[in-house]
Amino acid sequence: MATIRPFRAVRPAKGREDAIAALPYDVFNREEATEYVKENPDSFLKIDRAETVFPKDVSTYDDRVYAKARELYEEKLSKGEFIKDEAPAFYLYEQTMNGRAQTGLVCTASVNEYVTGVIKKHENTRAEKEQDRIRHVDSLSAQTGPIFLAYRNKESLNKIFEEVKKAEPYCSFKNNDVLQRCWEITDSDLIAKIEDEFKSVPNLYIADGHHRCASAVKVSLNRSGNVISGNEEKDYFLSVVFPDSELMIMDYNRVVKDLNGLSVSEFLSAVSSDFDVEEIPVTDDKPAKKGDIYMYLEDREYRISLKDGLLSKDPVKSLDVSVLQDHLLTPVLGISDPKTDPRIDFVGGIRGVKELKKRLKTDSKVAFCMYPTSISELFSVADAGLLMPPKSTWFEPKLLSGLFIHEI
Repeated sequence: MATIRPFRAVRPAKGREDAIAALPYDVFNREEATEYVKENPDSFLKIDRAETVFPKDVSTYDDRVYAKARELYEEKLSKGEFIKDEAPAFYLYEQTMNGRAQTGLVCTASVNEYVTGVIKKHENTRAEKEQDRIRHVDSLSAQTGPIFLAYRNKESLNKIFEEVKKAEPYCSFKNNDVLQRCWEITDSDLIAKIEDEFKSVPNLYIADGHHRCASAVKVSLNRSGNVISGNEEKDYFLSVVFPDSELMIMDYNRVVKDLNGLSVSEFLSAVSSDFDVEEIPVTDDKPAKKGDIYMYLEDREYRISLKDGLLSKDPVKSLDVSVLQDHLLTPVLGISDPKTDPRIDFVGGIRGVKELKKRLKTDSKVAFCMYPTSISELFSVADAGLLMPPKSTWFEPKLLSGLFIHEI
């Protein structure tokens, strides 16, 4: 069963949500973050990425950066820009993008259930990426970026949430053309009912935020000597849990800088070993079905699909991103470890096909547009205790940071 808990959120003061809430820290590089903070000085990104207030010669990981993050957070608290709720509550968080809405429950999820596998993951994490957020959470004694969790749709929960949403939201604003609306759930009977409903949800799944989640868990384990009582705030991490029926995964595409020493004709011949290759008219369309990959090369476009008999039934190897990796990127282009090979880069589907074509004119030789991994594929991989290749899923819209904070 899944254990979720209400919590006393630290939230922007009413009317300040728009100015404070920001996209997650990891969607910006340092230059972009610095420019954004300069233009939006009240943004929570200033706390999430406190290196933005230092000269470039100060490392992102300098001790002063984390001390500054704490100072900036306390300053907002003291000025009343943030408020802390008097009693534990749940919250509904609805995001509407391009006419499609998704509604999640803002809560805290169990560190112990992450450790024991009730909360399932589908990606590995890298220790060096975790370390930054470990220090950030430790410095603030607070989790500021929610973990994006999913569960298999439960109609009884949907009905509860629809009733809550009949009331006026306590905040409503747009961020990057995404409408953000929030409701507070304070009724003790309703809180208990929601907690009870989740007791029949067997598993929660990390959709996005594996590094943030691992970092929050490690802070908790470090502070408790690896003993989780389940009775303290540090034993839980900030989450927004969504039914799978409302989620959209976008394509996560690849660009490669060179053809591994092959001529174009040699490359196409090598690709043809495992794939059916068909040249198609150049458009900005994306693949229409699983199994089709669009390849862009020298102002031409190709549809490639794995030849009959080569597709595995393994839940990981059957993913389109795995097919590309195992049958083309590794054997033809020599990219055996996409996490570390500097010759490959990843482009989120939100940027569209035009971004792939732009990269071909600047720093890449070949690009691949994927059909999105489905949420059912994600669940199958996680249920099998397996891991997806890096950059298999791109969720949109992104959950904002600074809208809900969980102090530990």
